[in-house]
Amino acid sequence: MQQFFEFIVNNWFLFLALIIILTLLGMNMIRPKLLGFKEVKPNEVVQLINREDAVILDVRDSNDFEKGHILNAHHIPFGLLEERLHEMEQFKASPLVIYCEAGQQSARAGAIMQKQGFTSIYKLSGGLLAWKSANFPLSVES
Repeated sequence: MQQFFEFIVNNWFLFLALIIILTLLGMNMIRPKLLGFKEVKPNEVVQLINREDAVILDVRDSNDFEKGHILNAHHIPFGLLEERLHEMEQFKASPLVIYCEAGQQSARAGAIMQKQGFTSIYKLSGGLLAWKSANFPLSVES
């Protein structure tokens, strides 16, 4: 045991790096449980749409939505989400996939939706950028 403490003292920077890495790994595993929703990849979103008739919510700005969005996505910009939640009330018990451009706003939107009683919330991991990288189609407003 004495040698172990001596190793820690002599190599404190390695031990500190180990603690940081273990903490980050632990947070990565616990985060979805704390957030209350699951992150899903584009192919999993397609499965949710096809198998469970998932509802898609785009929380990007209107200009971005008009340039391209997932087919049949409901659009409520993040800044207007709380005042327009009534538009999504009918989908409270349905699987709900939320996305934005890269994934930051959709995480906050997921937390809001969870507080409002939505029971099955998913966040598109990587947002629309991941959807495009997977070469999945976009619908464009005309």
